[in-house]
Amino acid sequence: MVTEVQKYTVSPVTTEAQREMFLDVPFKVYKNYPNWVPPIRSSIARQLASQNNPFLEYGEFQQFIAVSQKNGEPLGRIVAIINRRLIESESKNVGLFGYFECIEDFEVASGLLDTASQWLRDKGMNFVRGPINLSTHNSCLFLVDNFDEPPIMMTPYNPPYYPEFMEKAGYYKGNDAYAYDFPLDLILDPKFEKGYRIACKSGITFRPLRTKGEGFEQDCRSLYELFNSTFANNYSSTPRALEEFMDEAKELQSLVDPDVFPIAEHNGKMIGCWMGLPDYNIALKHVGGKLNWLGILKFLWYRRQIDQGRVIVICSLPEYRRKMVPLGLIYLGMQGGIKKGKPYKKAELSFVWEDNSPSRKLVEAAGGKIYKTYRIYEKAL
Repeated sequence: MVTEVQKYTVSPVTTEAQREMFLDVPFKVYKNYPNWVPPIRSSIARQLASQNNPFLEYGEFQQFIAVSQKNGEPLGRIVAIINRRLIESESKNVGLFGYFECIEDFEVASGLLDTASQWLRDKGMNFVRGPINLSTHNSCLFLVDNFDEPPIMMTPYNPPYYPEFMEKAGYYKGNDAYAYDFPLDLILDPKFEKGYRIACKSGITFRPLRTKGEGFEQDCRSLYELFNSTFANNYSSTPRALEEFMDEAKELQSLVDPDVFPIAEHNGKMIGCWMGLPDYNIALKHVGGKLNWLGILKFLWYRRQIDQGRVIVICSLPEYRRKMVPLGLIYLGMQGGIKKGKPYKKAELSFVWEDNSPSRKLVEAAGGKIYKTYRIYEKAL
């Protein structure tokens, strides 16, 4: 399938040269956006590998690239995705688009979106949702406000014209998600410490995540089970293959600060966690998307400037919420962040879906304030 529209061509990615060009697209799009942090190229390539890719056990995808007919330069990219676990979960033929990047030219953006939609139509899909990079566990969402703030670790960033392009192409809001700002100099409401003590009296134990050897692998397998249980009803959520989860965990292993990653257990079973990580985007910004020897040296040098973190998850099994486990985790996570010698001045908690009222109330009670909004778009095919 090749779509020709005047000044550009949209083609499926099939060759190694096209795959490299696909990875080059963001560097063209964001060359004048100082807040952008380049993704690690090898990580994106691994997610979209055609072989030895755990996602292919339950899904399929096709990469497309828009190229200038004048000079052969890449102008944009997109991936059309079918996640069969999502289709089974929602009982409808919903396809996805992800990895979208495009220069400020609606004609090119429309060509990419139309080509992905047609591929999904040909596969029997009658609904499209995105951006979602294979699943919501990977990068997803478009930023729709506060473009002047740099993205924190593992959060998306995009030009302001992306949401405008989506609406112009006939897409509408599927769901919004919020990022909360957490200044660490706030005094936490005493009810959180009280909740921690109540949880302890109920037989709940708390400890840091183990970060080495067999203990790390055991904890990650427990986290996999915990996340599958607690996120099962989240918007557009599907369980990943264990191999996918473990691969990502190993990528993050050396980045974990156990003081801001407390877990809760009951009778030896993991029943909750607060997943905090240092904001390594501060260092990755200087790496240029390549963790070669020079990139690693730059990363190690600039990681000393890290002074903030991201809270990615606060969760507990439903039956333990009345035992104050979420409050106890927030108390321990915040205490770990302000521990003597820690560099953190603030944290971001993200993402919380707009319709997740219980989590929003809890986060706001802890002092969090919304400062960024992200959006998933949808459209009937």
